Amino acid sequence: MQSEILLIIPFALLLLLIALGPIFFSEFWEKYHPYISVGLAILIAGYYLIINQNPGIILHSLKEYLSFILLLSALFVTSGGIHIDFLGEGNSKFNTVYLLFGAVLSNFIGTTGASIVLLRPFIRMNKNRIKPFHIVFYIFIVSNIGGAITPIGDPPLFIGFLRGVPFFWTIENVWLIWTTAIALLLVIFYFIDRRSDDTNEHSLWSQIKSIELKGARNLLFLVAIILSVFLDSSVIPQIPNFSSYIVGIREISFVIIIMLATKYSSKSVLLENGFNIAPMKEVAFLFIGIFITMIPALEIISHVTARHGESLNASSFYWGSGMLSSVLDNAPTYLNFLTAAMGKFNLDVNSSKDVAYFAKSSGNYLLSISVGCVFFGAMTYIGNGPNFMVKSISENLGIKMPSFFKYIYLYSLPILLPIFFIIWILFI
Repeated sequence: MQSEILLIIPFALLLLLIALGPIFFSEFWEKYHPYISVGLAILIAGYYLIINQNPGIILHSLKEYLSFILLLSALFVTSGGIHIDFLGEGNSKFNTVYLLFGAVLSNFIGTTGASIVLLRPFIRMNKNRIKPFHIVFYIFIVSNIGGAITPIGDPPLFIGFLRGVPFFWTIENVWLIWTTAIALLLVIFYFIDRRSDDTNEHSLWSQIKSIELKGARNLLFLVAIILSVFLDSSVIPQIPNFSSYIVGIREISFVIIIMLATKYSSKSVLLENGFNIAPMKEVAFLFIGIFITMIPALEIISHVTARHGESLNASSFYWGSGMLSSVLDNAPTYLNFLTAAMGKFNLDVNSSKDVAYFAKSSGNYLLSISVGCVFFGAMTYIGNGPNFMVKSISENLGIKMPSFFKYIYLYSLPILLPIFFIIWILFI
C-alpha cells in the first residue's frame, strides 16, 4: 500500500503540470507536454511490467485508452465534416434553449458526440459576443450533466448497462435529478448571459434568420459510431469476444469509420470549420499519461472501498465517487464504487443477475454512484473526456479559456458545488 501511495506521485505531477504549465511556462509546456505525459506513463508502465510483474493491468488500461481515444477520434473527424450554421446571431434566450437541446441530445449520441457536433455552431452564432463562460456552461450542461439519463449518455452508465443495469433504469430513476440540475444551470446561465447580451429585448428566434446544414453524409458516419458502441459480446452475445486482445470489433469499427470520414468528408466543409487535428493530438497525448499514471490511484480506491465498504452509506458513495470522478476517469471509479456497494449486500458485480437485482432492491446506492460519477465530471477539465476536447477546440478557434484552477474557483466551486449540495439534500 505504501508503494502504491508513492506511485501516485507521477499522476499528481501530471495533474499539477496540466494545471500550471499553460500559466507559468506555456511555451515549454506546449512544446514538451507530449513527451512529459508519455514519459510519466512509461515510468508507471515500467513498474508494473518489470517490478510488479503485472502486465495484465497495463493491458487493461491500454484497452480502455484505445477504446476511449478511438471513439473520441471518430466523433472528432466525423463532426469536423458537419457544418451547421445558424444564420444570424444568438441571444441569451436562444443560447439557453440550445444548451437544453444539447443536454437532451447527449443522451442519444453521448456527451462526447453532442459536445463535438454542437460546439462549432454554438461558437459561430455567438461569434460577436462569445465569452469563456459560454464554453464553461457548455461543458457543464452538454459535456457532462446532460448525458445522465441513458446508458448511451456517459461511459460510467454504459459500464453499468454492460454489467446488467437495465437500460431504462437511469431514465426512471435519474430524470427528476437531471431535470433539477439542468434547470438550475440553465437559469443561472440565462441571467449571466443576459447581462452580457445587448439583444436581450429580442424574442427567441428574432436574431436567427435560417439554419443551414452542410456535410449531411457525415451524419451517417455519426449514426454508425453510435451503433458501433454496442458492438460488444456483453451486449450482443453473437459478437466474438476479443477480451484477450487489445482491440475488439467495436474499436475496429471506429478505425474504419475514421478512415471513411477522412476520405469522404467535404473538403470545403472542413475548411469552413477550420478543422485540424491539433486538439485531438493534445487530448491523445495527455490522456495516455492520465490513463496509465492513474492506475495506482484506482488500486488504492479499490482497496479502500473493499475494506471500508460496510461503513459507507449512500451519501458517502455520492460524494466519494463524485469527488474522485473530478480528477480520475469516471468509468473505473464507477465500477470500483459499484463493486463496494454491491459487496455490502453480498452481491457479485460480475453477475448480471446480481447487478439487476441490486439496481431493483438497492437503487439509492446505485443512484448515488451514477449521479456522482456523471455530474462531478464537470468539476475539472479532466473529469470527463469531452471537457478537455471542448477546451482545446475553443482555444484553437481563438477563445481564451480559463486556466485549470481558474475554471475550478471561478465556476465549479461557486456554481456546481451548491447545485450538487441541493441534489444531495433533495434526492440522496
